[in-house]
Amino acid sequence: MYPPRHQRGSPGDLKGGAVLSQEKITRTEQEWKSLLTPEQFRVTRGGGTEPPFSGKYYNHKEKGTYLCSNCGNGLFTSDSKYDSGSGWPSFFEPLSPESVSTREDRSHGMTRVEVLCARCDAHLGHLFPDGPPPTGMRYCINSVALDFKPDQPPRPGTN
Repeated sequence: MYPPRHQRGSPGDLKGGAVLSQEKITRTEQEWKSLLTPEQFRVTRGGGTEPPFSGKYYNHKEKGTYLCSNCGNGLFTSDSKYDSGSGWPSFFEPLSPESVSTREDRSHGMTRVEVLCARCDAHLGHLFPDGPPPTGMRYCINSVALDFKPDQPPRPGTN
């Protein structure tokens, strides 16, 4: 598997007010079904993929933090997002090394690296070693697996 080649700040030093929790969340299949949309459930709990160029965040440019749509865990920032041309949101590194986990995925006759939320094990997408510097990695993520929290603008008089 492709381990992250970077180290960012500690989990307490996250951008955008996102919270990175190490407390695992486990729910039954029925609980997840009651909390998620059918498409979120299909992709994040069933390992599915949304069609390319269809997701809410593939061409999203706003500054902020991308969270897990299942549990709110901080995953990626807009600072690491780039246009890979794949049709899915792509990032060159996670918010923190503890934000995501990876495992081998041998589905569909291929060997790939699956990216999961480290907190709730939601399927997020896949990791490929063809990204830009500084990591050379491409976290190819389904929009339906993400929520977005915009950066807070500075308050007047605080500059």
